[in-house]
Parts: sequence; C-alpha cells; structure tokens
Amino acid sequence: MNQTRVTEFILLGFRNLHDFSIVFFILFLVIFLFTVIGNFLIIILVSTNVHLQSPMYYFLCHLSFTDLVTSTNIVPNMLGAILLGGEIMTYLGCITQLYFFTGTMVTECYLLSVMSYDRYLAICNPLRYSSIMDFKHQICLSVWPWLVGLTLNLIGVFPVSNFNFCHDNIIDHFYCDVFPLQKLSCSDTSAVELIAFLFSMPLFVFPCGLIIVTYVCIFLTIYKIPSTTGKQKTFSTCSSHLIVVGTFYGTLIAKYMIPSKEQSMLINKMISLLHTVFTPLFNPIIYSLRNQDIKMTLKKFLNA
Repeated sequence: MNQTRVTEFILLGFRNLHDFSIVFFILFLVIFLFTVIGNFLIIILVSTNVHLQSPMYYFLCHLSFTDLVTSTNIVPNMLGAILLGGEIMTYLGCITQLYFFTGTMVTECYLLSVMSYDRYLAICNPLRYSSIMDFKHQICLSVWPWLVGLTLNLIGVFPVSNFNFCHDNIIDHFYCDVFPLQKLSCSDTSAVELIAFLFSMPLFVFPCGLIIVTYVCIFLTIYKIPSTTGKQKTFSTCSSHLIVVGTFYGTLIAKYMIPSKEQSMLINKMISLLHTVFTPLFNPIIYSLRNQDIKMTLKKFLNA
C-alpha cells in the first residue's frame, strides 16, 4: 500500500560507451538525417512527377511516411540518451512513443501486404490491372492500414498505460517498448500478454501470410514466362519490395518471436536498432538504387 507512483522514466540507451559516446552520437545523427532526407525525397519525387503517378509509387509514399514517423519517434530520444548517458521521459511521453511505435509497425505490416497485392495484380493479372487498381481502390487500400494500425493499436497500449510502476523507473533500452515496461510494472501484466497473443494473428501473421501467398503466385507466373530476359524484367519490378519485406519481417521475427529469456539485452538492442534505425534508412536506398524510374527522376530533380 505504501507505494510511490512513477511519473517519469529514465532511458539508459547504450551504457558503457565511455569515450565513444560522441562518435556514436555523430554516427546515428548522420543516419537519422539521411533517413529523413531520403524518405522525404521519395515523397516529393512521387508527388510532383507525372512519370511516377502509379499505384506502386503511391504506396511507396505511404511506406516512406511510416519510416519517417518511426525514425522521428525513436531516434531523437536515443541520441539524447547516447550524448547525456540517459534520457528522461515523462510517463505520458513514454506511452505516446509506445503508441506511435506499435501503430506504425502494424501499419507497415499491412502496407507491405498491400504492395505485394499490387505487384500480384500487375504481374498475374496485367490486362485488368488498370481497371481494378483505380484511384478509389488505391485510396481505400492506403487508408485501412493506417486505420488498423492507429486504432486497434489502442487495445494493447491502453492497458499498458494503466500499469502501476512502483519505485523503479529505469528502462535499460533506448525507447519505450512494451516488454521493458512489463518488467518494471508492479501490476498484473497477464491481460496485456493475452491481448498481444490474440492480436498477433490478425495484426502480423495475416499480412505476412498474404505476402507469402501473393509471391507464390507471382513466382509461378514468372516461371511460366518463356524468355530469360522476360523473367528478369518481370522479377525486377518486385525485387525491391521483396528485399524490404525480408528486412522488415526478419528483424520483427527476431525481436518478438524469439523468447526474451533467450535474448540478452544487448542482442535485443541490436535487433531493435536494425528495426527502428537502419530499416527506415535502407528502404529509400533499396528503392532508389534498384528502380530506374526513381533514379532517372532523381537525376532530373538534382539537375533542375
């Protein structure tokens, strides 16, 4: 009964950096700036160039925006923790960061499945692609991932916001994630664990399954193409998306599917870095380097 309610948290970030803290601060600051510039540049290029006005690039804009939200939500606090040896966050700030982090993560899961569906229609049903993927259909397919991510996400975040945190307010991580908060809480967390298990199917497993099914159909269609050049040209239209999917789900599975008892905190932080810092940087690089349309548009934009 004699408990003091925690009103703020201390993010430890990466301890024991010692003399290398400035080096790591500059490194992650540069990565953050390139992430923001790269994703913002893709949004500008697609929005202003008529040659990129297609469903594939329209969905890519939404993917870049989720990467921007993820990066700006996580990295500034991480930089503060590295530079100062720890970052103080209010209770409300921590819950808000958790909400936007999990919300954009779920949104990106569904956006990637929407993009795989778009590639499926373009490759497996090209004659009806334009009539099916009209502007109204594009709007619907881009809006519902955000609705799912930012509304159903509340079902998991709201119980966490009602946790009681007694005395201990030190989070050995660089952002507010649900597992560190569960460890600190002196409340019963079984309800949150049950919600996470029940909603993992519709929020993560279902979009992943949809991606697998669509790419099986895509590969079967590509296999039937007689010429090697035709196969390579068709596969190139979806190879960038496939790399992004592999990177995103690879880090997601490593972080959340492997039992936490089998992961050290250092490994968990490294995987979280890949997921929250490097993946938002890689996505625009992958699409710009492997896509001729974007490379040509970028050259014109820089030479203008």
